[in-house]
Amino acid sequence: MLPARLICWYDGRLVPADPGPMSRPRLEVADIFRAHGPAYRRDHDGHLTLPQLKVMSAIETCRTAALGGHAAACTKCGHEHVAYNSCRNRHCPKCQGATARDWMQARIEDLLPVEYFHVVFTLPASIADIAHQNKAAVYGLLFKASAETLLTIAADPKHLGARIGMTSVLHTWGSAMTHHPHVHVIVPGGGLSLDGTRWIGCRPGFFLPVKVLSRLFRRLFLEGLIRLHKAGKLRFFGNLVGLTDPGSFASHLASLRKTEWVVYAKPPFGGPEAVLAYLSRYTHRVAISNHRLISADADTVAFRWKDYRIKRGDRMKVMRLPTDEFIRRFLIHVLPSGFHRIRHAGLLANGIRRDRIAMIRRLLETEPAPDQAPNEGTSDDPDDRAALPPCPKCGGAMIIIETFLRGQIPKSRAPPWENAA
Repeated sequence: MLPARLICWYDGRLVPADPGPMSRPRLEVADIFRAHGPAYRRDHDGHLTLPQLKVMSAIETCRTAALGGHAAACTKCGHEHVAYNSCRNRHCPKCQGATARDWMQARIEDLLPVEYFHVVFTLPASIADIAHQNKAAVYGLLFKASAETLLTIAADPKHLGARIGMTSVLHTWGSAMTHHPHVHVIVPGGGLSLDGTRWIGCRPGFFLPVKVLSRLFRRLFLEGLIRLHKAGKLRFFGNLVGLTDPGSFASHLASLRKTEWVVYAKPPFGGPEAVLAYLSRYTHRVAISNHRLISADADTVAFRWKDYRIKRGDRMKVMRLPTDEFIRRFLIHVLPSGFHRIRHAGLLANGIRRDRIAMIRRLLETEPAPDQAPNEGTSDDPDDRAALPPCPKCGGAMIIIETFLRGQIPKSRAPPWENAA
C-alpha cells in the first residue's frame, strides 16, 4: 500500500497524490475543470468573460483526443504509446514547459557578466481591487510606473547616473491564489553612462535605495491612475461602483498617498546562470501548479500553499477551499486577450536591445554568453516533436508512426502516454 503522504482522495477514489517533480501528478486542474467546470459555468452564466471561458475549455481538452495527437514507437524495444496534443494556452499548468524553454533560449544572448538584481513592486490591496475590475488598464500602468521609477532613479547622478535595462514579469496571485498583483523586475547591476561612452556599475551588493523607489513608484502610479479615471478608462462594479464619482475616487486615493508602498529589493543573483535559473522558474508560471494539488471532490479542493507571514519554521500549509471558490480564484488570474505579461524596458526594450547589448559587451570587453540554456531535463511535453521523451520502458529513442487530427480516433491501440510507463 502507498504511504499516506503519497495518496489522495479524488471524487470518491484513492489515487497517488504528488509523486515527485519527475512524475506526472495524478490530480490536475484539468481533472477539477472536467468534473466540476460544467456546473460552475451553469451557476455563473453571464458572469464569466470570454477569455475565462476559453481558458476553461482549453484546459479541459488539453492532451485529450479532442485536440488530436500522434502515436510513437520505440526504435529499440518496439514499445508504442499515443500522445495527445497540448492546448498551448498560457494559463494551462501543463503547457508552459516548451514555451518557457523557447523564451529562455532567446534570452541567453542578452546576459551580461555583471551582478543582477531582483526588485518587486506590489500594489496595495485597495488598488488591487480596482485592478481586478480593470485588468488591462491597471496592470499596464503597473508595468509602466515600475519601469519609469527604476529608469528615473537610476539616471539620477545622486544614485547611479546611468541608463539601465530591465525585464519585468507580472504575477497576479499569492500562494493561496488570492488576487495579489505585483511585478518581478530583473535588472543588470549597472547601465550606460548618459553620454553612452562607458559602463557604470552598481556598488557590489547594492542597486538603488528602496525607500526612494517606493515613494516615486507611489506618485507615478497614482498620477497615472487619476489620468485613467479622468479619461473614462476605468469601470467600476459592485461595491466599487461609487468610485465612478471623481470626488469619491479622489477620497479613496487620499490615504494611499501617505502609506508606504511595498517595493522589495532581493539580494543580488549569483551571476548570469542564476538569473537564467530564476527566470526559467518564474516567467511562465500560472496561478497554481498541478503538483500543489492534494485532493478534490464536488465540495472541496485541498492544496499546499506557503504562508509568508511565518518568518521562521515551516511555512507550508494545506488550504481547503469550496470547489466553486477554487475555480473562481483560478479564473481571476486569466489575463485579458493579447495582454503581455513579460515586458522589457530601457536598454533591453525590444527595438534597441540587440544593439545596446553589443555596445555594452564592447565596453566590458566580453564575448556573448555560450549558446546553451540551463539544463531543465528532458521535455515532458508529449507533443513537443523536436524532443520526444525517451521510451518509458527501455529509454530508447521514440519516433512518430502516426498522426491524427482533432476528434479522430488513432489507428494505434497503444495506451496513452501518461499510462505507458
